[in-house]
Amino acid sequence: MMSNTPQSVFNRQHVRSRRSRASSSYQQVEFIKSRVLEDIEDRILSTGRKFSRALCLGGYSEAVETMMAPYCETLITTDFSASRLQAGQSVAVDEEWLPFAEHSFDLIISPLALHWVNDLPGTLIQIRHCLKPDGFFIAAMPGGASLHELRQVMLQAETDIRGGADMRVSPFADALDMSGLLQRAGFTLPVSDRDRLTIRYDNIFKLFQDLQNAGETHAPDGQRNPLSQRILMRAAELYQSEFADADGRIRATLDLVWMTGWSPHDSQPKPKRPGSARASLAEALGTKERSAGETTGRLKGTEPKKD
Repeated sequence: MMSNTPQSVFNRQHVRSRRSRASSSYQQVEFIKSRVLEDIEDRILSTGRKFSRALCLGGYSEAVETMMAPYCETLITTDFSASRLQAGQSVAVDEEWLPFAEHSFDLIISPLALHWVNDLPGTLIQIRHCLKPDGFFIAAMPGGASLHELRQVMLQAETDIRGGADMRVSPFADALDMSGLLQRAGFTLPVSDRDRLTIRYDNIFKLFQDLQNAGETHAPDGQRNPLSQRILMRAAELYQSEFADADGRIRATLDLVWMTGWSPHDSQPKPKRPGSARASLAEALGTKERSAGETTGRLKGTEPKKD
């Protein structure tokens, strides 16, 4: 079930159709996915666990199955587009409407899929429900200042030609918001961080080609005016003048926003209650504890000498 309400940012049908059209080309641009999977593996290793039943939510690739093999007994892989999946433990899933029973998995990963979700808080709540107690969640998604160069030149080019502009680059979530969203969704020990990458291209059209091959072109909810050749050429000119290195190649920023969290369990560490400390800070530092009325450096009740 999919819905495009007035509050929707993305048209989910368009997202799926773009991913389907790229089902024969997305492996040409898997270099970013490879980087993400390396980091996911590091985070799994840091837990020191082997998991019984794991889910890869969105972002299916054969590399996911290879990477996950040593760390889980059973892996279910998903993608929003059925044409990207292979026979076996794979299923087409809309990340906004998860079909899995409560407490189905003890590990869920999501490599580069959740940035197309309209209701991210709602999806995070569903993910937490799918995890067993003390289950682990890891996700990476483009966020922050990703493609800010492209956003800037497209806005300027369309304004120059038409006197106004539509949004041509998707909005991205900020890393600062993610820990709060995880906590609101019921995760414990939530952590978010950011990894910034710079990718270089010969020109803006090579960047467009990679986005199309990956099925990652903008899919807004609602109509947009089509882009003309004049606007695209103006954007290419602006990109070259504003964001090119000395060798003439242009830069594209990608912020990878990471989220990790645990499904609640009694064995997890909990914050101490206020006032429950058994030792004072002064004892820990080996100094004398003073009352609030004392002034550092002189005895209580004395006054500094006056000239």
